[in-house]
Amino acid sequence: MDAEDEATGHMIEEEEIYVNGGEDGDESKRHRPIISGEQLDIEAYAALYTGRTKISRLLFIAEKCGNASMQLDALRMAYDEIKKGENTQLFREVVAKIDGRLGPNYGPDNAWADAVDRRAELRKEKLENELNAYRTNLIKESIRMGYNDFGDFYFAHGQLGDAFKNYVRTRDYCTTSKHIVHMCLNAILVSIEMGQFTHVTSYVSKAEQSQDALDSITIAKLRCTAGLALLEGKKYKLAARKFLETGPDLGNSYTEVIAPQDVATYGGLCALASFDRAELKSKVIDNINFRNFLELVPEIRELINDFYTSHYASCLEYLGNLKANLLLDIHLHDHVETLYEQIRNKALIQYTHPFVSVDLHMMANAFNTSVSSLEKELEALITNNQIQARIDSHNKILYARHADQRNTTFQRVLQTGCEFDREVRSMLLRANLIKHEFNLKASRKH
Repeated sequence: MDAEDEATGHMIEEEEIYVNGGEDGDESKRHRPIISGEQLDIEAYAALYTGRTKISRLLFIAEKCGNASMQLDALRMAYDEIKKGENTQLFREVVAKIDGRLGPNYGPDNAWADAVDRRAELRKEKLENELNAYRTNLIKESIRMGYNDFGDFYFAHGQLGDAFKNYVRTRDYCTTSKHIVHMCLNAILVSIEMGQFTHVTSYVSKAEQSQDALDSITIAKLRCTAGLALLEGKKYKLAARKFLETGPDLGNSYTEVIAPQDVATYGGLCALASFDRAELKSKVIDNINFRNFLELVPEIRELINDFYTSHYASCLEYLGNLKANLLLDIHLHDHVETLYEQIRNKALIQYTHPFVSVDLHMMANAFNTSVSSLEKELEALITNNQIQARIDSHNKILYARHADQRNTTFQRVLQTGCEFDREVRSMLLRANLIKHEFNLKASRKH
């Protein structure tokens, strides 16, 4: 056990407080994880985010949780958050979902909605007049700001398509690299809210071309949004690399899109599903910057270490405990099953790789599963050519089909020698035929 602890190096502290949920004291309160095996703490979870994404995540939880109490809590917080803004259409949708279940304080507020709509009309008219004046005077900076203000206006009122168009229109009036980067960040924000991740990739690339205007925080923002786009595209290995490259400068500066806890969760799971053992060690466990993110979600840190040290039962137990809460994540929801399957398959392959034969009873015990279930999983991996082995179903033993490298090398050398001998004989025969003029000459047609 001491050797295994040393193998994990500095990732696991000597006095670890997050082992299998064994926290206590003030430390546990200060570092209490949001994404854990317990029921999701919606209030603490929502506090990680700001703006529209906070509302979107709350509404997603209300839709997917399947728990009436949790659903009402999420709708109540979404209602309160919406009333801080100006999106009356979304407000009406949430009121319809609440359907009077939270009492009169969370019902229709027509007076508030009408007042917001009236202010919005006046604000829109003012912005139109200002923009027309700027366009008449041909002042590029003023026109850029005018379109940017229109984008902010439409985004605040939930008209994402119009917001995107106005943000993009500022491109023709950008005079510095900083202006271009600002335009790209706005376009990325709206594209994520619309679910248009091809736009996200495009505008990340555009922003990265303005290297002279990129500071460390902006670079971190671009990397984590690029990671989101790759995650949505199911390119898990590339997504993991982007999340792992996200620097600690991100901090809490991008909570309108993603929280630091998300970087650890998304990056950690994608890495487990796609990295080999060497990559997992060098790019995750030994990654000083990413370790800061992992400290925010101790369960992800622990399951990565368990996987690397071949404690598969513990790793899979962590994953099982986290699954219910990960399914409530707006970006990870569609990928949880795929990632879990890939991680489990990698664990099975990694377990069998060093051995010539494996007792399925011992392996089932290591994976905390039944022999019959394990046998079916191994059969699928063998069929897909992911494990080179055969199963003795009677004795419940897996036999690896390791190639005999020595014999293979000898056979290849003999084959090469035979081919060389045949080619030399053919060349000598042809040379003798030509020498003695036994070769056929092509007849000419007259």
